[in-house]
Parts: sequence; C-alpha cells; structure tokens
Amino acid sequence: MRRAGLGEGSSGHYGGSGYSVYEDENEQLQEGLRAKVGALKSLTIDIGAEVKYQNKMLEDMDSDFDSTGGLLGATIGRVKQLSRGSQTKLLCYMLLFCFFVFFVLYWYIKLR
Repeated sequence: MRRAGLGEGSSGHYGGSGYSVYEDENEQLQEGLRAKVGALKSLTIDIGAEVKYQNKMLEDMDSDFDSTGGLLGATIGRVKQLSRGSQTKLLCYMLLFCFFVFFVLYWYIKLR
C-alpha cells in the first residue's frame, strides 16, 4: 500500500518529509491536553467533595434551627401562659428581687 509522501522503498517512517516534526508536536500537545484534563478532573472531584460537605453542613444547620425554633416556641408559650393568669405574687417577688439587687449594687459601689 502506498501512502502520500512515502516512497516505494521507505520503511514506514516519515523521515525526510517533515511529518515527524508535526507528529512530535502533536504528541506534545496531546500530553499537554492530558495534563490539563487530569487537573480539571481532580479539581472537579474536589469541588464535588466540597459541595457534599457544604450540603451536609446546611442540613445540620437546618435541623439545629428547627430544634431551636421549637424550643423558642415552647418558651414563648410558657411566657404567654404566665401573662394570662394573675401572677400578682410572682410579680411582687420579681419586684422585691430587683430592689434587693439594686440595693446590693448601691451598697457595693458606696463601699468602694
């Protein structure tokens, strides 16, 4: 079989025709592309791992917010229940406690 650029007696190499230069250049470019594709592949894998990690963190944060919302709702419910009833005794105790704290602070500051 006869190929373009090769004589009848050639050994199958692109010796003197200049094709070997292009072939070497193409191989170098292929190696460069392989290196770039490998780098892109590793970068893509790293991005995928980071996305999975961030999604896990978001799911954990979502469950934390849900539990905090439930706790806050229960606390607000208790405060509403306290505000509905006549808690005169509790209010007096809180007022006396505040006076006691202010008295102790006043006494502490005056002795300094």
